[in-house]
Amino acid sequence: MSLTASSQGKAITVGTNGTLQVPDHPIIPFIEGDGTGPDIWAAAVRIVDAAVKKSYGGKRQIHWLEVLAGEKAFNQTGNWLPDETLDAFRKYLVGIKGPLTTPVGKGIRSLNVALRQQLDLYVCLRPVRWFTGVPSPVKHPELVDMVIFRENTEDIYAGIEWTAGSPEANKMLDFLSANYPNEFKKIRFGTQKAVDGWQTQLEAVGQPKRHTIVEVGIGIKAVSALGTERLVHSAIAYALKHKRKSVTIVHKGNIMKYTEGAFRDWGYEVAKSLFRHDTVTERESWILGNKEKNPNITVEENAIAIDPGYSMMVPDQKAEVRAEIETALALWPTHGEGKWKKKLLIRDSIADITLQQVMTRPEEFDVIATLNLNGDYLSDALAAQVGGIGIAPGGNINYLTGHAIFEATHGTAPKYAGLDKVNPGSEVLSAVMMLEHLGWQEAADSIVHGIEQSISQKRVTYDFHRQMDGATLLKCSEFADAVIGNLK
Repeated sequence: MSLTASSQGKAITVGTNGTLQVPDHPIIPFIEGDGTGPDIWAAAVRIVDAAVKKSYGGKRQIHWLEVLAGEKAFNQTGNWLPDETLDAFRKYLVGIKGPLTTPVGKGIRSLNVALRQQLDLYVCLRPVRWFTGVPSPVKHPELVDMVIFRENTEDIYAGIEWTAGSPEANKMLDFLSANYPNEFKKIRFGTQKAVDGWQTQLEAVGQPKRHTIVEVGIGIKAVSALGTERLVHSAIAYALKHKRKSVTIVHKGNIMKYTEGAFRDWGYEVAKSLFRHDTVTERESWILGNKEKNPNITVEENAIAIDPGYSMMVPDQKAEVRAEIETALALWPTHGEGKWKKKLLIRDSIADITLQQVMTRPEEFDVIATLNLNGDYLSDALAAQVGGIGIAPGGNINYLTGHAIFEATHGTAPKYAGLDKVNPGSEVLSAVMMLEHLGWQEAADSIVHGIEQSISQKRVTYDFHRQMDGATLLKCSEFADAVIGNLK
């Protein structure tokens, strides 16, 4: 595969202060995508080019460079993800892609995951907001305005797992049995004796035997201090830059104490050690607030106020709570007397209750920092509240190196391929994120205005048309025309 960039375009670079240096004529690699990818890309690129031209009067122009991945790459090169594609993203820093097919049963586990890991794009950025007029299954979708920072390179998505019954899986079972017998006991059917015992129970109730040998799939969940730090640091820095009110660390630390629980603890440590002047934790706000309401409140009384079960705690637990209160009160010069109310609030929330609360009280969530799997669930669940994944944008970013790939977040939908039918909103709004990343805010705002106007005029693709009274049904390309006609 030979890649030829425009002779008029220039590569984006990173300055000494870590900020992007974007020329007026940047070269941007793109992957068209599989299935409906060509349809939505054709619409998106026309909208972006029109917005850039309209916003900057021809002074700025993107020079697009096609690179290959997925089915198109395999058909042309025999490789699902050619090295030249990765090299182009490394060289030109910022790119965009459509949805990709992942080969089933062989080859790369996931092309999307491979791109993120190869380029160390540790943040999956998923802003979620509602556009007026978009059909929604909830009563108040306008209350949804969140930005999810999903850790992109660790957790179970790292792909450290072995097939049940394979020599590798059995080797891991043997290792656990020999070195961590207490943990090994927690694997319910990790021994032949346990399997045989279950077969005996089945026979006793007249059920046939099944899975008569040890077959256990083994996976490893890895969460690191450094991986957590760079993710949470990015979330807090973003929240401060965009004047957001809170960052919620979402985790399942009540069960997975040493992975997700550590993520929570390390996340708070990032806020306290690297953003101390600009942040306040939720519990610190309670402690300081109690002091403001009652200047004479004792440490013990404050402890009872923030932890109603304090009186039932053992001495060591009580001492820990008192130490926490004294540490918070030491912030009085910078955070006391109401000053904490102007700080960025750092809080945490258990993942399962978060999935409920983002529906029942979404106004309480602003920026969310979470691990890979939680972020996958949350971003798609939230997308459903504001019109579906067809209009949900996403970006994968390394804020240190400047590398970023923005992408349509939905699948390839092959049954609609080539029909000029699907909503290009996810790809278009991902392009908006890309323009914002480049610092081309005027063009980004112009596109958002064009989308809002088109939807308010009820000129929409089939996914919205079937849910809106009096709407005009547009093809994918026609929706692009409508947006271009409504650019600010």
